[in-house]
Amino acid sequence: MDFHPTEEQAAAAGLAARIFGDLATHDRLAAAGTGSDAELWKALTAAGLTGAVEDVGLLGLVLLLEEQGRTTAQVPYAATCVYGVLALTRHGSAEQRARLLPALGSGDAVATGAFPRRGRITASPDGRLTGTAPAVPWLREATHVLVPDAAGALWLVRTDAPGVDTASVETTAPWSAASLTLSGAEAERIGGDGAYADVLAVARTAFAGLQAGVCAGSLARAVEYTSTREQFGRPLSTNQGVMLRAADAYMDTEAIRITAYEAAWRIDEGLAAGHHALTAAWWASEAGKRVVHAGQHLHGGMGADLDHPVHRHFLWGRQLDAYLGCGSELLAELGALLADDAAGAAHDGSDHTPADALADAPEGDGA
Repeated sequence: MDFHPTEEQAAAAGLAARIFGDLATHDRLAAAGTGSDAELWKALTAAGLTGAVEDVGLLGLVLLLEEQGRTTAQVPYAATCVYGVLALTRHGSAEQRARLLPALGSGDAVATGAFPRRGRITASPDGRLTGTAPAVPWLREATHVLVPDAAGALWLVRTDAPGVDTASVETTAPWSAASLTLSGAEAERIGGDGAYADVLAVARTAFAGLQAGVCAGSLARAVEYTSTREQFGRPLSTNQGVMLRAADAYMDTEAIRITAYEAAWRIDEGLAAGHHALTAAWWASEAGKRVVHAGQHLHGGMGADLDHPVHRHFLWGRQLDAYLGCGSELLAELGALLADDAAGAAHDGSDHTPADALADAPEGDGA
């Protein structure tokens, strides 16, 4: 595998870094509150960074989301790209792609997803949805929401359609979240069997990339603070305990990043990636939680200030910790998947287990 970005991916990530760095400042983020920064969203879409996801793929999107995570930029970029652009690119019909992708690319449409599936929404034979999703990120900003029903089918719903009701919900991270209530709402089917599992794997990988950026930003702030803050006549960063805590946070951040890269690369290459997406999501949950706690801890008393920029990384990190499944849930799901693989191998008469597959992988192929 090759995680080196293509020229197109690198150019898109560089452009995203400049836009996020220029516009996602602490003052602007504080002013945005729980809503989206309209000027930043306009700048991203005008630069073509939403539509570009069709060309740079999931690995390219992970690189772009890292840049968003570093600044905790307050825009529905991840949700629109995952539940809109990539979901339609991978599973939409030619007519759906032609009708919906231009509006998503230009920013005239905003997508989100009622993920993961919790079995609360059912579909009638004529494609009308009924049920609830308690907290959908960016729903207050969205024009479309991708909804999985209890059977695992995917449906796209317009948020202004009859039978669709939303109510604001405050979550740990200020993502304009809302509850979704559907009462016989009209919807259009997206994809066929397996579309939900694929979009969930893509979402877990993409949001792991976002978490890698959140953690990198938190760690960068901690390094800057401990390098300039002095205690007893020397910088805090010269204390062994501080150095070890920062080193652990760095290793955790790199683990999130590399597992997200691997899962994204495999998905882009059309390879089996269910295990890898779960692994990336597990690292994003478990390691991400450790990193953002370390970032606050290394800021000492300043870390307890709710107005300090590092606190925003803490809030995002904790929200991403459990957004698509907390660590214990993901580990249980991964264990069940490995057990199914082992049972399937035994049924086929093969003695080659998932552990053998990992052992046989070339050096560097895996995390």
